[in-house]
Amino acid sequence: MNPQLLQIARFALVGGVNTATFYGCYLALHAWLPYYPAYVLAFGVSMVGSFFLNTYFTYRTRPTWRKFLLFPLTNLTNFVVTSVGVFVLVEWCGVGERIAPLLAAAAAIPVTYVLSRRILLTEGDPAADVPDTPAEPVRPTSAPGRPGPG
Repeated sequence: MNPQLLQIARFALVGGVNTATFYGCYLALHAWLPYYPAYVLAFGVSMVGSFFLNTYFTYRTRPTWRKFLLFPLTNLTNFVVTSVGVFVLVEWCGVGERIAPLLAAAAAIPVTYVLSRRILLTEGDPAADVPDTPAEPVRPTSAPGRPGPG
């Protein structure tokens, strides 16, 4: 499988695990806390979990304090992209209010992936060698003594 597609698949899997972790924590905390503190704590727990899953599993890199402190930017970016997306889809495109958040969240995945990749990978990380854009196809060259393609 293409290394970048594998990385994207791992990113999506981490997103699913992160969503389930958030929701499970939220429900557990909401049993003894009001909904908003439960929401904030669950969000924090899932963001920390997402950081470690993405560093170790998605990008196979070492976590650092710098990466940990920058990682919330991915969540902020996701929030901005999805919020603007929901507004544009509902107000300008006439998309239903129930489906708009799902479409906006899907649209935010590539943006969040690229940003998290830039934050979590540094030069020298093995996963940093996976290009952001697909590589150009390799053209066959001629073998010694044989004419090559025109």
